[in-house]
Amino acid sequence: MQSRRLALTLPLVLLLPLATACGSDGAGGSTDGKTVTVTVGYQSKTINTVTAGTLLRSLGYFEEELAQRAGKDGVTYKVVWQDYATGAPITAQMTAGKMDIGSMGDFPLLINAARGKQLKEPTRLVAVTGYNLRGGLNTVVTAPGSPLRTLKDLKGRKVSTSVGSAADGTLVRALRRAGLDPAKDVRKVNQQPSVGASALAAGTADALSQFVAWPGLLAFQGRATALYDGAELNLPTFHGVTVRERFAKERPEVLDAFLRAQRRATDELRTRPVASAESVAKETGLPAEVVYLYNGAQGIATFDPELRPELVAALKEDVPVLKEAGLVKDVDVDAFVDAAPLRRAVPGAAYPRAGAARSELWLKGQDATRAFDSPKALLKAVKGAAVRAAYVPDAVTGTLWFADRAVWVEDAGEWRAFVTREGAERYVSGHAGSRILAYADAVRLVS
Repeated sequence: MQSRRLALTLPLVLLLPLATACGSDGAGGSTDGKTVTVTVGYQSKTINTVTAGTLLRSLGYFEEELAQRAGKDGVTYKVVWQDYATGAPITAQMTAGKMDIGSMGDFPLLINAARGKQLKEPTRLVAVTGYNLRGGLNTVVTAPGSPLRTLKDLKGRKVSTSVGSAADGTLVRALRRAGLDPAKDVRKVNQQPSVGASALAAGTADALSQFVAWPGLLAFQGRATALYDGAELNLPTFHGVTVRERFAKERPEVLDAFLRAQRRATDELRTRPVASAESVAKETGLPAEVVYLYNGAQGIATFDPELRPELVAALKEDVPVLKEAGLVKDVDVDAFVDAAPLRRAVPGAAYPRAGAARSELWLKGQDATRAFDSPKALLKAVKGAAVRAAYVPDAVTGTLWFADRAVWVEDAGEWRAFVTREGAERYVSGHAGSRILAYADAVRLVS
């Protein structure tokens, strides 16, 4: 398999000169007359883009679709996959005419639109990969044992995030709701996710606000505790597919092939979630248990290529946040969103809307999971079992979390779980007689 490129570590503000300096291979993908090279940018570690990236690449569906096309038009197609840690370098490559298709989160998508217009290499949003209608894909975490319990405790503290990312947007909005000024009350540090994770471990950052799959990974490894669940904002967040406008116009058949392939990868993930999680884990080096937290049958993300109205509306709400940060001047969201290619490539395709998450148990040696209607039923099933991973939804936000990392509450014989301790304490304060218990005690006491 072609080796992946090393992730760039340049801050977002430095990527604009990079994009300006790069040359162009010309519109519609590079070609020597007989072979058309299509360059696709993706983020292997950002696992809500897997249906347009890691999983799609491993399945080979895009290459299959293009091979079928080659038999009709006599052109040979070559796909070049380029892997990055964030969406910013993908945007730099696209706006330089060096990349044709890319996938990234909602805030980076808006920057993609703004940079494309500014550099006269406009882009279009043509599909969604994974989404969460409440915003549960982003989380603020602290180191285990940290004295910080609420967002208000971050006042005067150093918080690592990736400026211009959806996780940064979550942090800014959450701090404001907590009565803090993001520009004055916290010391925000712009870092790549991996650098921020190291800073948290070293104690040079008091908290980390990041996107999937970093919060879940650090929690699974015992290196972080959730401080704030992004779903408390109750604002949709998602990842999507963007394409260079010139490429889409000159090679519509290639874009159609990509979108058909993405649809097939989405079907694969939804029908074989455990196998898909194992595949993504193998490709990325992430634990399969972490991949499944987000991409599983009850996972935090819902996968559906459709450009749903509520997701487009959320993009419009994101624009002012980026404008205030000085990252964009303005974005015409309606002009950026183009649903026509998906309707053309996959007519009539639709998936059911996301329902309420259920508890789920993955036993060692099993290639399937069991779902439960209540956290109590999950606790009973865990007793004495060889557990690979157990997942439980937050009692208020519905965000799925590792059962052994959740904060548990017993209330009159019923059990509830919360992503954060603040959420559990909020519940207990309003329900006399309820109490917070450790996961091990919950498993021991459930009856």
